[in-house]
Amino acid sequence: MAVKRDGILAPDKMRPETYSTSQNTLPMQTEVEEELKPRSKGIYLLPNLLTTACMFSGFYAIVAAIDKHFAAAGAAIFVAMIFDTLDGRMARLTKTESAFGKEYDSLADMVSFGVAPAIVAYQWGVVQIAEYGHYWGRFGWLACFFYTAAAGMRLARFNTRAAADKRYFEGLPSPSAAAIVAAFVWFSSHFPQPGLIGLIAALMLTAFAGALMVSRFSFPSFKQFNLDRRVKFVYILIVPLFFVLIAIDPPAMLLSMFATYALSAPVLWVARRLRRLFRGPPVTGQG
Repeated sequence: MAVKRDGILAPDKMRPETYSTSQNTLPMQTEVEEELKPRSKGIYLLPNLLTTACMFSGFYAIVAAIDKHFAAAGAAIFVAMIFDTLDGRMARLTKTESAFGKEYDSLADMVSFGVAPAIVAYQWGVVQIAEYGHYWGRFGWLACFFYTAAAGMRLARFNTRAAADKRYFEGLPSPSAAAIVAAFVWFSSHFPQPGLIGLIAALMLTAFAGALMVSRFSFPSFKQFNLDRRVKFVYILIVPLFFVLIAIDPPAMLLSMFATYALSAPVLWVARRLRRLFRGPPVTGQG
C-alpha cells in the first residue's frame, strides 16, 4: 500500500507487515512442500541380512541338486534353517521387527523350505524312478509339486491366521518338513541304487511331509523356551550331547530327530482316540 507524499506515491513505511508477509511467502511454501514430500522408509539391515542368507542357502541347495551334489544340497537346507531361526530371534532381541521383514521372511521360507526340498527330491528320486516307467515319473513330480503347494498354503495360513495358543503350531512347520525331505535325500545319497522301493518311499515321504504341513495337528512350537531363564546344570549337558549325536552321522541323526517330531502329533492324536474308544461311555449310577 502506498501513500501520497508531496505529490509522489511512496510506500507506507508505517506498515512493515506488508513486506514481511510477502518476503516470507516463498520460504513458508518451500517448507510446506518439503513436509508433503514422501520420505523414503529404510529397512533394518541385520535381520534382513540373515533372511537373505537363508534364501541364498535354499538357492544353493537347488543349484547343488541340479549338479547332482545331493549331500551338499541337503546340508544347505539345514544351514537355511539356522539362518531362519536367527533372523526372527535377532529381530525380536534388537526390536527391529517390521512388516517388510515379515513378508521377506515368508518369501525366503518359500524358496528354502518350499521349492528347494521339492527340487532336491525331484532331481534325486523322480529322475531315477522315471526309468521304471512313464507313470512312475508322473507320480514323482506330482508328489514334489504337492509338497511345494502345501508349503505355500502352510505359509499363507500362518501369516493370515492368528495362533490361538503360541505354544503350538497348527500343522507341521515348513522348516521341519524340509528337514525331513533333505535329511532323507542326504542319507540316501550314500546308496547309489536305492531301487524302486526306496524311490517310492522317498516320494511318499515327500508327499506325507506336505500333507502334515496343511493338517490340523498341533505341533510344539518351543516358543515358551526362554534363553535368559536359569536352568539346572544337568540341562547344559544336553547341548554337547546333542552335537555329539549329530556329529556321529549327521543325515541319519537329523532324519531321526525330525521324523520323530513330525510323527509325534499324529501318534498322540491316534493314542487319544484309542484311549477314548477303549474307555467307553461313562457309567451312570443307578438309583
